Amino acid sequence: MDLGIRNKVAVVIAASRGIGKATALGLAREGCNIAICARGAENLALAHKEAESLGVRVFSERCDVADLDAMRGFLDRTKKNLGAVDILINNASAFAFGGGADDWEKSFAIDLMAAVHATEHVLPWMEQSGGGAIVHVSSTAALEAPGPPAYSALKAALLSHAKNISVAHAAHKIRVNCVTPGAVEFPGGIWDDARKNNPEFYQSMLSTIPAGRMVTDEEVADAIIFASSARASGMTGAVLSIDLAQHKGNL
Repeated sequence: MDLGIRNKVAVVIAASRGIGKATALGLAREGCNIAICARGAENLALAHKEAESLGVRVFSERCDVADLDAMRGFLDRTKKNLGAVDILINNASAFAFGGGADDWEKSFAIDLMAAVHATEHVLPWMEQSGGGAIVHVSSTAALEAPGPPAYSALKAALLSHAKNISVAHAAHKIRVNCVTPGAVEFPGGIWDDARKNNPEFYQSMLSTIPAGRMVTDEEVADAIIFASSARASGMTGAVLSIDLAQHKGNL
């Protein structure tokens, strides 16, 4: 299937590993020129090299998205280097799983406000170019309790933000959707580490998933890429749960 995004410019926030990297590489395979950022320079350089090997233009920059000026600068330099921003994937997370003040502040800055400000920064460009696609990476923790208080609440806020922006900008042909992954296992990730070092905790999470396994980063990336593509032209304001039925609610 031709996804209709060849030669588009896609920005993936937090793309040095896991869901972000899988999404960036998947978009590159579809012919998108990509811009990626992350805090870790070494993994970012590896992701850049892999994406470039797919024959597309790549711009990368080390960036802490909690620093809003740095993030806006990255987006400005993306537009200068690649010419546009047609697709924005907001994937950053503090992974703050506690309920203390520090967890709330980190989640607010990284999980929510980084996505809000990145979105606001690129919306005028998308309006001028005749449209675009934005995908927020939320979590099934946003959909039901129990979950980490700060992480869950701020991931839920992303759903509301996406819905409201999708309504406000539908006439501009800008689509805004969310994906809500369940537990995601990939090499070097949280659940890969738990499987090796805390098998009891890993099994307790696995027992909540009817399919008997966790989703992979590439499975989540496939949904993100579809939502950002021309094949999803009729979809905006939607929430796609990629969780192998881990989330049990009806909504």
